[in-house]
Amino acid sequence: MKKSLALSLALLGFSATASAAQVVGFSQIGSESGWRAAETTITRKQAEQRGIDLKFSDAQQRQENQIAALRSFIAQGVDAILLAPVVATGWDNVLKEAKESEIPVILLDRQIDAPKDLYMTAVGADSVHEGEVAGQWLVDKVAGKPCNVVELQGTTGSSVAIERKQGFEKAIADHTNLKIVRSQTGDFTRSGGKEVMESFIRAENGGRDICALFSHNDDMAIGAIQAMKEAGLHPGKEILTISIDAVPDYFKAMANGDANATVELTPNMAGPAFDALEAYWKDGTQPPKFIQTDSKLYTQSDDPEGEYQRRKDLGY
Repeated sequence: MKKSLALSLALLGFSATASAAQVVGFSQIGSESGWRAAETTITRKQAEQRGIDLKFSDAQQRQENQIAALRSFIAQGVDAILLAPVVATGWDNVLKEAKESEIPVILLDRQIDAPKDLYMTAVGADSVHEGEVAGQWLVDKVAGKPCNVVELQGTTGSSVAIERKQGFEKAIADHTNLKIVRSQTGDFTRSGGKEVMESFIRAENGGRDICALFSHNDDMAIGAIQAMKEAGLHPGKEILTISIDAVPDYFKAMANGDANATVELTPNMAGPAFDALEAYWKDGTQPPKFIQTDSKLYTQSDDPEGEYQRRKDLGY
């Protein structure tokens, strides 16, 4: 039986240890948003609580920095790697190197286009579903009235941007009253969201032809809200805003009447990831290839001020 288990693990390309991992490498995309900062803070806290030595690397939103970090982790002989991938493609070679070194890799919050045997599991929300929840809220909110939508996309090529867009478009596809008239990347940043929204406002009759904003994350939406205010518009009233992440500052905007709704993306991806690793290290248990988190919708009726107070110290 022991030989059979060992053979199975060897075929999978990962190694199990008798005790909890001592060292885990974490390649983080960067700090482009409040949500990302919270994910980093919570990952560090989870590691500390579990007695894990977390080696952290900030990629500053550059894939080449992440690949270099992964190779450094492999050279150090870490027990596992957590990867929040900045884009979906271009990971095969470095993940093969990790597999050859028998180091399990877990993806956090984003998916990649690579053979599934190159990573142990992925922890995250269903990004298509997030987009669908956002789109359905807007469908219900406008109730058949004509509505021109502008869209702030996330980082070009990232799985989450691709999938949130797909989900939103799927939700509104059968509703001809809803039309996306402008769509451009704001790179998941507040400054990017503000800059792109300014261009949308100029292109759409000073913003008067815009009915709603769909943003792929809250930080871009917050930047866009600032642009609307500076243009003399009234976000949350004249222009509906629906976004994704549920960060504290967006709840503050909702409480002030400047934003309408957000779909939660929990920043605690590390908890399920470490749970999966600990089970694997204990007896070789393999997790499912995708561990899904919840995607809850919050609106102005869901005590946004209270949500702000509950979340403001989580590292956002």
